Amino acid sequence: MGKLYGAFDLHSSNNYLGISDEEDRRVYKRRLPNRPDVILAALEPYRQELVGIVVESTVNWYWLVDLLMGNGYPVHLANPCGIQKYRGLKHIDDQHDAFW
Repeated sequence: MGKLYGAFDLHSSNNYLGISDEEDRRVYKRRLPNRPDVILAALEPYRQELVGIVVESTVNWYWLVDLLMGNGYPVHLANPCGIQKYRGLKHIDDQHDAFW
């Protein structure tokens, strides 16, 4: 399958997980509850190919980063202030945020 890249758009009770390949093709996209068992089950089929997972460093990021790192996933924190805002994009929602 090649290298895959994941990202979470995290909220207080749910998240949006996006996984894409090296050509930016969307391999997985789904809103999930903030339940460790559900999140780990969603990631498991992609475990070997995931080379990085980005989590936005919002107020509640720590539990998700701890969960992912504790299960061997390569995690990167993204500073929301450092991410360039959307320019010219028609849609701004959780799905687009995760893939952005």
